Amino acid sequence: EGPWGGGSSWTFKGKCTFEISATWAIGTLPVDLIFKQETSNLQIWKMNILSNALNGMLYELNNKYWVSPGTLEFNFMVDYSGTINSYPQGSCISRISPGSTQSTSSTSSTTTTSTTTTTTTAAPSTTTTSGSPTSTTTGTTTSGTTTVPSNTAHNYGLVLEKSILFYEAQQSGDLPPTHRINWRGDSALGDSGIYGEDLTGGWYDAGDTVKFNLPMSASVINLAVGLYKWKDAYSASNQLQHMYDSIKWPLDYFLKCWRNSAQIYYAQVGNGDTDHAIWTRPEDMTISRPPYYLNSSKRGSDVAGGTAAALAAGALAFMGEDSSYSTSLLESAESLYAFAKAHQGTYNTYIPEGAKFYSSSEYRDEMCVSAALLYLATNKTRYRSDAITFYNSYSPGRWAYDWDDKTMLCDVLLYEITQETKYKSAVENFVTSYMPGGSVQYTPCGLAWRLEWGSLRYSANAAFIALLAADAGIGNTANYKQWAMSQIHYMLGDNANDFSYVIGYGSNYPLKPHHRASSCDYPPEVCDWNDYNSPDPNPHVLQGALVGGPDQYDNYEDARDNFRTNEVACDYNAGFQSAVAGLLHFAVNGNLPAAPTPAC
Repeated sequence: EGPWGGGSSWTFKGKCTFEISATWAIGTLPVDLIFKQETSNLQIWKMNILSNALNGMLYELNNKYWVSPGTLEFNFMVDYSGTINSYPQGSCISRISPGSTQSTSSTSSTTTTSTTTTTTTAAPSTTTTSGSPTSTTTGTTTSGTTTVPSNTAHNYGLVLEKSILFYEAQQSGDLPPTHRINWRGDSALGDSGIYGEDLTGGWYDAGDTVKFNLPMSASVINLAVGLYKWKDAYSASNQLQHMYDSIKWPLDYFLKCWRNSAQIYYAQVGNGDTDHAIWTRPEDMTISRPPYYLNSSKRGSDVAGGTAAALAAGALAFMGEDSSYSTSLLESAESLYAFAKAHQGTYNTYIPEGAKFYSSSEYRDEMCVSAALLYLATNKTRYRSDAITFYNSYSPGRWAYDWDDKTMLCDVLLYEITQETKYKSAVENFVTSYMPGGSVQYTPCGLAWRLEWGSLRYSANAAFIALLAADAGIGNTANYKQWAMSQIHYMLGDNANDFSYVIGYGSNYPLKPHHRASSCDYPPEVCDWNDYNSPDPNPHVLQGALVGGPDQYDNYEDARDNFRTNEVACDYNAGFQSAVAGLLHFAVNGNLPAAPTPAC
């Protein structure tokens, strides 16, 4: 794509594609990126740049993430001197030689076939350049201390990798060095509190650019609990450091939102109505982004308690990784929990600008979860007592597990803490209500379908609860695992249309999600409502995003203007990603049952 620039200084974008035939995921794939003229400032997010020789005519690369059998593609941007039509031509060549052996902690035989083509598009002409295809080679190429099982019906490690990339696409603020989405840049750098406090960072909620802390904290709870429980899944897929980087971004933002000395908690940045009235890339926003806060006279123990729970879950997840950071998270979690406990109530009245989009039905579920997680993190009995007290003080319907109702997670945690039958029975009743024969409706192809708006989040979240239950020894653990697989596999393509609802996974997936940033082409192209109304696919692939999902008859329309079925959101992916981590955990440990036969 491109080139763009002026005078004699230009930048263009290209792509390398390799066809990989392998028994196992490949740990290290050496690649030479060769140009026929000098280049500079190579930018590439899927590969490591090991060396630059001949003034940018030869770059030695290897992959940042495990390479799964199938197609490996990576995009790059590079600068060159010349004219708009003298863009570099070249090729990509794998450097695995026949019979080579790489030093690893475990090995498996692989066969790699690479197609060395680089396709570049430039105005006014289109040119495809091909290098000589390399021969089929064999070698032993894995990395890490564990390997991803090859006998699972879907590539769970790849799904985790892509889901983490989705969260990187949602990052707001001054992007970190670990950021890998080349079509995103710094944004919302002026986000601040009423006294000028720094409120940059965090995640944009969905296809928009508001930071709603109620669903954001729910997302972090699910992701951090999944990491805490099933860390080995991220290690096995070589995604552990990426996962720590992923959840640290919103956790750092939450630390900014809670001002203990002033007893002010910032629960939201940006106005939903103002934000939704424009369609542009986050980097180009010029609208006002007001902060919304709670204090001693403005209650909101749902969002404050939920954020305390996210901080406590983060402290548990980081406890063995970064003890200093874990301690900071825990200190803030405890003080924010105390604030939420002292000023009980929902935030609906005091932040109606948030409740208009995320109206809270209860606060004691968040307080129960935060108290239970604080007990696990501190072993202080007062938190155990608080969790039980909050649990007993309301009558939940257990209709779903989502950003609003966290009761089911409290049931699981309290069973693990107390081993009391009533919590176990509540979990069993919930899971069986979602299984065939229960009260939840099913689509013809086997999806437990609770509600049209974001239908997949409900079944994904229920699958997450089922796997937490199986991990805790609740219910028929084999049946719970198989049922969770049936739901996750439906989302990954086990349905009548062989359609993956996870963008970038498989060969048939949504192309037009309701998502501002990915719908906007690279600058200097203007992005506005014309892009929203465009019939074309989004210019950028929003890797790993789980779209809302089908209707009760398995029907789905890939339409950007349908935010009920085709928007993406942080909370959609969170329970889904942790459910995938749970499945991979059981597979790594050899106790994942055979995958169920798809209904269609």
